[in-house]
Amino acid sequence: MSGTRVLGGNRFGSPTPTSASGGVLRAARSQKRAASPNLPAMTQKVLLAEPRGFCAGVEMAIKALTWMVQVFEPPVYCYHEIVHNQAVVEAFEAAGVIFVNEIEEVPTGSPVMLSAHGSAPEVVAAAGDGAAVLVDAVCPLVTKVHHEVKRMAGQGFDIIYVGHEGHDEAIGTIAEAPEAITLIDPEEGLGDYTPADPERVALVSQTTLGLFEFEDVLDGAAERFPALWTARKSDLCYATTNRQQAVKVLAEKCDLVLVVGSENSSNTQALVRVAGVTGARAHRVDGPDAIDPAWLVDAKTVGVTAGASAPDQLVFAVIEAVAPTDGVEVVQVTTEGEYFPLPRDLRRLLAALQAAVEGGYSARNPGESGELDHDREWTANEALALLALSPSPQSD
Repeated sequence: MSGTRVLGGNRFGSPTPTSASGGVLRAARSQKRAASPNLPAMTQKVLLAEPRGFCAGVEMAIKALTWMVQVFEPPVYCYHEIVHNQAVVEAFEAAGVIFVNEIEEVPTGSPVMLSAHGSAPEVVAAAGDGAAVLVDAVCPLVTKVHHEVKRMAGQGFDIIYVGHEGHDEAIGTIAEAPEAITLIDPEEGLGDYTPADPERVALVSQTTLGLFEFEDVLDGAAERFPALWTARKSDLCYATTNRQQAVKVLAEKCDLVLVVGSENSSNTQALVRVAGVTGARAHRVDGPDAIDPAWLVDAKTVGVTAGASAPDQLVFAVIEAVAPTDGVEVVQVTTEGEYFPLPRDLRRLLAALQAAVEGGYSARNPGESGELDHDREWTANEALALLALSPSPQSD
């Protein structure tokens, strides 16, 4: 380990939440100023979807990479974008993270994190061989699908994987058993798919698909293959489903829906499609500067939501840019309390460092330490705000 940098707050306690919440508001106001100043003042009310934005897997991954930036001097390497949001990626790049698309691009002896989308087994192995420290920030819900694929392939099943070709999650999942898997795009359906044995077919899915498009494929497969195996609990992410249900309710009350998120975010694109099904006009925006003033003409009520990898900073900035005359009303469809702890290897690393600082190696076993007590007390949005407040790493 070449050294450490303090990002903010206590070295081994959570970064200070009060500083971060102020940073969120400052970031929103700053982004509003950067947006187009010519948006027509026609919107009376903004309806804000709840739930929206970060899911538990994204929360975990962003906080984990923030810790890596704190513990190690830059550069810290990350295989694939940590989450599919350009603003988040740029915040980490400014803090000294280098994102790579090939694990071979990482210099031997570097600290490495693997993204939330899951990685192919050979990537995990190669990263483990060359990294000084390897932390896999894969979402536990993606890991569940990986386990299903390995189990069903081991039992000789042909596997239908419903997902988007080229998506990081799809690539990592298919690599678990490529000889057994057929990728089915949800928009194209099963087509002429023919398994070796119609009695031994399993169906799994990318976690971030649109609920309705996934169900179309599922229903078609169940009709064609009556013995079809599916997981007892859906592979679709709880947050993906919740956000789609929320935007459906929201869109029914709105003239226009703005979905905050990046173009390469599968769940963000699904939100746009779900909103459009209700008949509302729906557009994806990266932030306030992407709003076309023409969209707001005759849009008295505007709905705002965000994909599972989009930070609240951008949501607030979009709302401020729209500037509703009658304020903002939250439309709450359900509540979420899911929490995913930091990756085990990172928890052990942080526990060992804390024990070293406290002189407590003889008093505790880092390998048996549980989740860090403070981890529930701060959020990924606060972590991003602290990145923005932190000095940029000095270049040589």
